Amino acid sequence: MNAIQRLEFDARIHHGVIHNGTLYLTGQVAMPGQSAANQMREVLGKIDALLAKAGTDKTRILHVQMWLDDIRDFDEVNAVWDAWMPKEHAPARSSGEGRMAKPGMLVELIVTAAV
Repeated sequence: MNAIQRLEFDARIHHGVIHNGTLYLTGQVAMPGQSAANQMREVLGKIDALLAKAGTDKTRILHVQMWLDDIRDFDEVNAVWDAWMPKEHAPARSSGEGRMAKPGMLVELIVTAAV
């Protein structure tokens, strides 16, 4: 049986779980009240930190689910994403619109990466 490693417990969840060479991150969100672009920057910073803690980096991301409170922010957050992610390492990505857990949250990213 392969070991399961859990990262950064917070109230009821771990923000990352590693199993069998794969890292699964919970949905990462930013502080409400900022623009969608600033929230995206904050979220990507959190993802960078969790990836580093797991011993990997953004070039090893396999899939991302991106949820937006308002799909009209799509171009704004994509500009931040494009500046962050090297094109040659871009993962598979799904995007959708949905109501966020708290008012003012505009972006949530759920990441799966190779370790």
